[in-house]
Amino acid sequence: MFGQTFILTLPPGYRVDEVLAFHARDAEGVAEQVSGRTLRKAVLLDGVPVLFEIEFVQDAAHCRIAADGELGAAAQLLPDEALRSMLALRIDPAPFADFVRDDACFGPLVARQPGLRIVQSATVFEALTWAIIGQQINLPFAISLRRTFIGQAGRVHSSGLWCYPEAGDVARLELDVLTSRKFSRAKAETLLRVARMVADGELDLRLDDDPQASAAKLLAVKGIGPWTVNYTLLRGYGYADCSLEGDVAVRSAIGRLLGMAEKPSIAQAQTWLAAYAPHRTMAAAYLWASL
Repeated sequence: MFGQTFILTLPPGYRVDEVLAFHARDAEGVAEQVSGRTLRKAVLLDGVPVLFEIEFVQDAAHCRIAADGELGAAAQLLPDEALRSMLALRIDPAPFADFVRDDACFGPLVARQPGLRIVQSATVFEALTWAIIGQQINLPFAISLRRTFIGQAGRVHSSGLWCYPEAGDVARLELDVLTSRKFSRAKAETLLRVARMVADGELDLRLDDDPQASAAKLLAVKGIGPWTVNYTLLRGYGYADCSLEGDVAVRSAIGRLLGMAEKPSIAQAQTWLAAYAPHRTMAAAYLWASL
């Protein structure tokens, strides 16, 4: 087993409770567990089960990474990248706060909740598959499907936590393994299509890829639309300018913020959000928080 421990100093105003709440959404704690100020999460990285244990102490994160094996040379940076994502350290909220300081809509929202951050998934593949699983269904059902998905394709770390699967693990599943467990046929087909494309090298999800190039590649995949692409850029890549006009909650928040009787159309929301480029990801974060 490979192990590493270190202390990471957190940025001023870091909102620990919100990060913990995000990772505690699955009350059964299959792949993530939150106890007090400690987060434990398991994920497969380059085929190796890896456990992250993070204890928040004052302004620091005390981190322990335990891998059930050695990561290859090409995967040495994966744990560090996953940790940055899990701790919401990819997008600095300060530029957006400066940008909207005098803005009539966002200025008061930021003043009430300074330093809001967006937690990313541990890997881009996790973000993409979660976007596919969760699209157009309510959150409790989405979490239930995600739990099933992890149990079907993931592997158990020596700690007992299940690891979120990688593409190769998902690619081996048969369609009826998913559809027999409440996945719609369309969702199941898209999950398997994406996993097989990633496993075969046809779809590259590297973090260092250009976000616009990644968006174009994802949009070309059957079953993936603009909302899934933008959500993946947000949760997977930590891209700072995702336009979430296709998100129902974002449009509802815009409608409330502007005093509209009904939420705006996708086209109206897209036009309104354009004024906040290149910070539309943080705009979405504050719109979600406003609800």
